[in-house]
Amino acid sequence: MERRYFLTSAAAAAATLAGKRLHAAPSDTVRIACVGLRGRGKDHIRGYGNLSNVEIVALCDIDDSVLNKAAAGFETAGKKKPQTYTDLRKLLENKEIDAISIATPNHSHTLQTIWACQAGKDVYVEKPCSHNIFEAKQIVAAARKYNRMVQQGSQSRSSVALKEAVQKMREGELGDVYMARGLCFKWRDTIKRTPVEPVPAGVNYDLWLGPAPQHEFTRNRFHYNWHWFWDYGNGDLGNQGIHEVDIARWGLGVKFPVKASAIGGHFMFDDDQETPNTLNCAFEFNDSGKRRMMEFEVRHWMSNLLAFIDTGGTKKDSNSIGNEFYGSKGYMAINGYSEYKTWMGKDQEPGSSNKKGGDHFANFISAVQSRDRNSLNAEIEEGAASTVLVHLANISYRLGRTIHFDPDTMSIKDDAEATKMMTRKYRAPFIVPEKV
Repeated sequence: MERRYFLTSAAAAAATLAGKRLHAAPSDTVRIACVGLRGRGKDHIRGYGNLSNVEIVALCDIDDSVLNKAAAGFETAGKKKPQTYTDLRKLLENKEIDAISIATPNHSHTLQTIWACQAGKDVYVEKPCSHNIFEAKQIVAAARKYNRMVQQGSQSRSSVALKEAVQKMREGELGDVYMARGLCFKWRDTIKRTPVEPVPAGVNYDLWLGPAPQHEFTRNRFHYNWHWFWDYGNGDLGNQGIHEVDIARWGLGVKFPVKASAIGGHFMFDDDQETPNTLNCAFEFNDSGKRRMMEFEVRHWMSNLLAFIDTGGTKKDSNSIGNEFYGSKGYMAINGYSEYKTWMGKDQEPGSSNKKGGDHFANFISAVQSRDRNSLNAEIEEGAASTVLVHLANISYRLGRTIHFDPDTMSIKDDAEATKMMTRKYRAPFIVPEKV
């Protein structure tokens, strides 16, 4: 996304230069804090723990049981126990910390990233980096103003094979690539219904809610199942699906759509879930006057697989995540995060292929040390651009109509109701600022 889309005022633009001031080149060891320690947060701890040039010096979680368990794991492994925090704002006062790595719920990603940028920290933030379109603008504005290295957790961008796949398309192997498909078929069982109950001991529920409206505590609105409530998550389109949305946009070489449309629903289960478990999305792009199309499909429960996935003989698997690209000379399929294959011509002869992953955490740490924003594989502008597609599709689904988008002004055309859904009402004091 071009900077003009994000810098909200002339003052912010001027401050971009001032933001280059502070961060002295880190030592060979980057001192990092992991924020949000359950689920994906465990992968963050493990990922940085595998890097010799990183020291995890702090941990932060609003649930004491999760925080204490994570800290105890360091002692069990014979490692130095990190400092522990419940409130991220206190952690950010620690001048010894170079960067933070965020694996909290979606609705807190942008505000926590902005806080960190303002405190002079670099940030690795899980996908999706924003909960709405307004936040997608503000998170990039903060990264620019304070000159921070900010990476979205789209680890497919660090895959050796997928970078090769995109390069093959850029070089014309598939010819004129006019359409991409993203697939998110995940086995998602019912979450049932859970009653209102007291907040569990050791949980700071106020900090967990953050920007979201006040709501009585239920188990379904807490650990993991928060994904399926609009106050905190973005459905499976913004959970697993954002990976494939990002790959599809990357491969097509496009930025923002001019139209977005989505239909679907919450089928089969009678439970607390608000977001759809089945969704079909379509996006139309007109970059530089050239039309391209993207399709995206979210499906739960029983489903088919990508054609070339090897399930190991008779083994069956209902999870299938990936992408397909269609060109004038052939087509390409991507399996997950690290494999692609191509089929060429009318006879669909095998073309180029590769299977090799990468280390997204290592890429972030390298950029923290080099201070080269361009070396980030999923720099926040790219992450924010992909989240905009997620938000447009969800707005279309919730309103039941096609959304017409103006990429030049980053606005929805002639639809006041949809425009209102580009942001949210924030709960004080957890307010994403108009000016960062």
